[in-house]
Amino acid sequence: MHIRLTIATMMLTATAVAMTPATAGAQCTANGAPSSCGVPGSVSMTAGRVVRLQMSAGSTSLTAPTTADFDAGSNATTGPTLTVSANAPWALHIRAAAATWTATNTSPGAPARTNKPSSDLEWSTSSSGGFAALTASDASLVTGTATASNATTLYFQTLYDWTLDTPGNYSLSVVLTLTSP
Repeated sequence: MHIRLTIATMMLTATAVAMTPATAGAQCTANGAPSSCGVPGSVSMTAGRVVRLQMSAGSTSLTAPTTADFDAGSNATTGPTLTVSANAPWALHIRAAAATWTATNTSPGAPARTNKPSSDLEWSTSSSGGFAALTASDASLVTGTATASNATTLYFQTLYDWTLDTPGNYSLSVVLTLTSP
């Protein structure tokens, strides 16, 4: 099984720099050597919100299920590390790009399960659990304040059922959205 992580990020940037003389029509004249002349002025800038999301990998191959995994109903895989840089508060969300996995047949006479729900992939920011089902709606993954580097590792748990999960190649696109409200 394979999942593809798609980044849907919002880069919010607005920067304006202006330099204007302090006095309209100010001028300076100098004569002779050595000479110097100065005109007072000011500089102003507007810095907008800037956010960045970096991933250690753009896709994750899920751990192939064993008989013990089918008996247990699931297995776990460590996903990518997500690193956020932002100059303002931010929020990172996760969702499935579709309600079901894409399935490709690999075994004659046993078609791949075309209705495997995205909720059969669960996610967490802790390797020890607290997994939540992935759905087609945004779920809050992690939030933070202005930071040069906030790293979070994503963990997956894939659910299996002996009677439903037939042989096949399965894939699911996961969308990560970074915003700065």
